[in-house]
Amino acid sequence: MTSHPDRHILIIVENLPVPLDRRVWLEATTLQKAGYEVSVICPMGRGWVKPYEVIEGVHIYRHSEPPEAHSGAVAYAREYLHAMWFWFRLARTVWKRKPFQVIQGCNPPDLIFVPALWYRLWGVSYMFDHHDVCPELFEAKFNRQGLLYKIMLIWEQMTFACAHVSMATNGSFRDIAIERGRMDPEDVFVVRSAPKIDTFKPGPGDPAYRKGAKTALGYVGVIGQQEGMDLLVKAAEHLIKELGHEDVHFVIVGFGPTRDEVIQDVADHGLSDYFTFTGALYEVDLLAALNAVDIGVSPDPKNPMNNISTMNKVMEYMTLEKPLVQFDLTEGRVSAGDASLYAKANDPVDFAHKIAELIENPEAGVEMGKRGRKRVLEDLSWSHTTPQLLAAYERIFAKRK
Repeated sequence: MTSHPDRHILIIVENLPVPLDRRVWLEATTLQKAGYEVSVICPMGRGWVKPYEVIEGVHIYRHSEPPEAHSGAVAYAREYLHAMWFWFRLARTVWKRKPFQVIQGCNPPDLIFVPALWYRLWGVSYMFDHHDVCPELFEAKFNRQGLLYKIMLIWEQMTFACAHVSMATNGSFRDIAIERGRMDPEDVFVVRSAPKIDTFKPGPGDPAYRKGAKTALGYVGVIGQQEGMDLLVKAAEHLIKELGHEDVHFVIVGFGPTRDEVIQDVADHGLSDYFTFTGALYEVDLLAALNAVDIGVSPDPKNPMNNISTMNKVMEYMTLEKPLVQFDLTEGRVSAGDASLYAKANDPVDFAHKIAELIENPEAGVEMGKRGRKRVLEDLSWSHTTPQLLAAYERIFAKRK
C-alpha cells in the first residue's frame, strides 16, 4: 500500500448516514486502505447518531436530520439549507484538524459545489460523485418539469462546471457528464456501485421469512413513490388471483417515505397475508432475509431517471445468485444481461407473467442466478470498481500539480 500522508479527502453526503450509505462507505474505506486520509460529513439517522467517530480509520462527522416537513418545494428548501449550514460548519472543524485537498460531493442534491467553491479559495479541488440524475429524479417524483426542473438543470450544470473530475455510476451517467455537463472525457470515470463479494455471499437464509410458501420473492431498497411499489402490488394481485399462484410470499426489505401507504395498498388489495414488511435490515440480517427468497423483484418503472440508473437491488440479487424480474430498462439490461427476465415497461400484468415463468420453471431460474453471480464475480464486483476509483483520484491529484 502506498501512503499519501499529504492527501486528505473530505466526502460530503446528504441523503444517508455513513456507513449505512454502502457506496460512500466502500469508497471511503477503499481510499483509506490505499493510503489516503478520509473524512466524511453526513446526516445522522437509522441508529447512526454519534456526532463524531472513527470507524476503520475513516473520520465521520454527523449532523442532525432536518426538521420534519411535508413534501414539496418548501420541505426540500428547508432540508437543503439545514444540510448546507452543517456542511460549512463541519468542514471548518475538519479543516482545523487537518486541511483537505479534495472535496468529494455525493449527490443528491446538486448543491455540494457551493462549499467546494468556497474552499477553492484555499486550493481545494472538487470531485463530483454522480449518484443520481437530479433533473430526471425531480421529474420522476413530481411527473412534471417547469421552473424547479430548470433550477435542477442549472444546479447540475454548475456542479459539472465546478468539478475537476467526475465519477459516474454507469455509462449513461458518463454520457451525461460529457454531453450535458461538457466535461472532458479524460476527467470522467465510471465507478460502479457493487456489493463486496467477500461479505455478500449466497447462503441458506432464514426460512421463517418464507412463511411456509413454496416460492418466496424478495424486494430490497427504498420504499418511495418512484420505486414502483404500486406496480408490484398490482403484479402480485394478478399473479395470485388471476394466474393462480397462491403459494407465494413477498418479503419487502427497506424503509422510505411511502412505506405506510404501500402497506395500506397491500391491505386494500386483500394481499396482507402474502406480504411481510421487515423494515430496514443490515449486514447478517439482510443476508438472512435475501438468501431466504427464490426470486428478486425490481419494479422500478421506466422513466427518464430509472432508465439510465443502475439499481443496487439488481446487483444484490445477482450477487446472491437470485434470478430476477424487472421492467425493461436500459441500464437494467446492462447490469443483469441474461440473469433477468424483462417485463414490458410499466406493465404489472406482464411483470406477473414473468414471475410466473420463473415459478413454473425453477431450473431455469437457478441457471439465471448462476449466470448473474458469475457476471458479478467476473465483471461487476467492487474489486473491479476499485481501480477506477483510484484512477479518478490519481487524475485529480495529477491535475492539482
